[in-house]
Amino acid sequence: MTTSATTLRVVIPRPLYQAYDYDCSEQPLPDVGCRVRVPLGPHSLVGIVVERGVTSEFDTLRPIEAILDTHPLFDRQLLELLQWASVYYHHPIGEVLFASLPKRLRKGLPLLQNFAWHLNCDDLTVARQETKRAKRQSELLEQLAVNSLTEAQLTSLHLGKWRSPMKALAEKGFARREVVAPKARNQSLEHPNQHLITLSEEQEQCMTQLLANITESPLKPVLVHGITGSGKTEIYLRAIKSVLTQGKQALLMIPEIGLTPQLFQRFCDFFPNQTVVALHSGLNDLERAQNWQSAHTGEADIVVGTRSSIFCGFQNLGMIIIDEEHDGSFKQQETFKYHARDLAVKRASQLKIPIILGSATPALETLLNAERKRYHYLLLNQRPGSRTRPKTKLIDTRDQTLDAGVSKSLLAEVDNQIKDGNQVMLFLNRRGFAPVLLCTQCGWHAICPACDADMTFHSSRHKVICHHCDFQQTVSSQCPSCKNPQLSTQGHGTERVENLLCANFPDTLVVRIDRDTTSRKGELAKKLDIVRSGKPVILIGTQMLTKGHDFPNLTLVGILDIDQALFSADYRAQEQLAQQVVQVSGRAGRGDKPGLVVLQTSQPEHPMLNQLLSKGYRAVAQQFLVERQAWQYPPFGFQALVRANAPPFEVGLVFLQTLKNDLKPVLEAGQGDVNLMGPMPSPLEKRANRYRYQLLVSSTRRSSLHCFLDQLISAIQSIKKPKELRFTVDVDPTNFM
Repeated sequence: MTTSATTLRVVIPRPLYQAYDYDCSEQPLPDVGCRVRVPLGPHSLVGIVVERGVTSEFDTLRPIEAILDTHPLFDRQLLELLQWASVYYHHPIGEVLFASLPKRLRKGLPLLQNFAWHLNCDDLTVARQETKRAKRQSELLEQLAVNSLTEAQLTSLHLGKWRSPMKALAEKGFARREVVAPKARNQSLEHPNQHLITLSEEQEQCMTQLLANITESPLKPVLVHGITGSGKTEIYLRAIKSVLTQGKQALLMIPEIGLTPQLFQRFCDFFPNQTVVALHSGLNDLERAQNWQSAHTGEADIVVGTRSSIFCGFQNLGMIIIDEEHDGSFKQQETFKYHARDLAVKRASQLKIPIILGSATPALETLLNAERKRYHYLLLNQRPGSRTRPKTKLIDTRDQTLDAGVSKSLLAEVDNQIKDGNQVMLFLNRRGFAPVLLCTQCGWHAICPACDADMTFHSSRHKVICHHCDFQQTVSSQCPSCKNPQLSTQGHGTERVENLLCANFPDTLVVRIDRDTTSRKGELAKKLDIVRSGKPVILIGTQMLTKGHDFPNLTLVGILDIDQALFSADYRAQEQLAQQVVQVSGRAGRGDKPGLVVLQTSQPEHPMLNQLLSKGYRAVAQQFLVERQAWQYPPFGFQALVRANAPPFEVGLVFLQTLKNDLKPVLEAGQGDVNLMGPMPSPLEKRANRYRYQLLVSSTRRSSLHCFLDQLISAIQSIKKPKELRFTVDVDPTNFM
């Protein structure tokens, strides 16, 4: 046993639940939260110091190889949050800590030096004249004329496409680059454009109550339940302003990177003298590290980010806002399966700072917390000004002939709106041309060889693609089984609907937005700019269009296929459908013109659907809560899903069955409030050539569940596992596929 002031406890990026002890002869010792390079077997790894001067159980310790940081990357509170997350989600601490860092820092590379660009010309008229033919240079010049911009800001504003035109401006002598100086947080928060939008009476009341809620003691999270188009963003802006006046930073979390450009620009316009940066997966490694560091050093006043931004280090974080808090994108589905919303609530509680959760369709967990007075509840039930909620119309598809999934009644509505100079959006949450490609003579159909799933036919690429593992295959002109020269398709996707709309409305621009058409960087922003121009256009897309977007001239929304979710085996499916319908419907009538929402269904008498349309989301959510309580499902019960997969058939099943058998004594010794269901095949049993199985753990008490999971992790570590086996523990699962 070694007790020494030079002993460091270090975590490494490996699936291990413990830290390693090392000796450090260098002085001064690295602080907790600093990176060090350490040996592990024959390898050299980057590790993070979590304790200093500890008592080690070993007599001799290997020395560290190098200290990589002079200042910690994690402050005490953030390190405590990550350690808590490791315990709550039963995930190895090293993987949790390293998941919170940009890739460059995980590799051990040094922190970046950030720079700012400044206007460097006395005569702006001359500069404008010389750059008028270079659009990007001209845009950058005008932005620098208003305010100097850091490279982190420029990356966030222009999605990285600024370096070449800015270099050209510098070569012409119109811009200069300087190292960012330490920031004094005394910039003016006033700007003439801030007050162009006057709050409605309801918004003013909400703002008054919100400011009272976020200054009381003790603090509680605030739920802002605002219908679509009710002006929640205006509330966010003013709430953040109250924090910036105190010299603190703010974090705004959003579910999709597609929402970033419009929302980001809104914040930049409202706070022209503050530094606003974005954090999302659309940035490359260098850009992400640069933006992360600007928040860590305190240079950034506001961070707009997706789920991983909850791990961002801040110098003085003063508020967290989660927009569309119900959205499933806040739950990480791979490796470290955390829920960013829940971690945000924990982080706000830990720092004793206000947190605001906003949504038109709050999650059942959030609504229950509001009912139990754990959260404050604020309601925005009206759209500002003369704007009203859209009217809703059901189309019974049982007595209609559908073409590419679109009824003649809906096509007629589209025609009327386009003739009036309006915009239309059709929503279908299925990309591609058709979900099934088959031969009507022999029955052959395109099945993914690596998954238990049909492949989707993509007509424009003349390929069938598996949407689970991305396996692709070019389609020949004949059936591969019986050589029939003609293959058929069944079902419809966004590509097929696009073809129908182009054929029926040849003089109207049709814009399709899904993963296939927006995979290239900047492509989504281009398409959204076309729609925001206000010209007549027909928009067809998937769930990328369901939230956050504001299209003032869009008056008709058509929802093509909702029947599948009405009868899904997943108990969360109807909740997600209700949220989706409300969110999609909210895109209509956000300007001065009235909106109309048309839903196509073969189940017009379905009770949930009728209740949603007649009484609204809150009534449906209350009914869901009653049902969940009767079944002891979340949020009244607590669950964890243990998944196992391997290429050989049933290896995962044998592992889970062995685990269940080993845990029988634990179950028998317990209080009987932990239940195991399975093991069983996953709904998609074979994916990417791996056979997948799962074991559901449920309990009526959270403490009992976590006590059992501690025993489960110990049992997993004692089981001899085949090399090809992979397993995960998903606490509070939202996806059972």
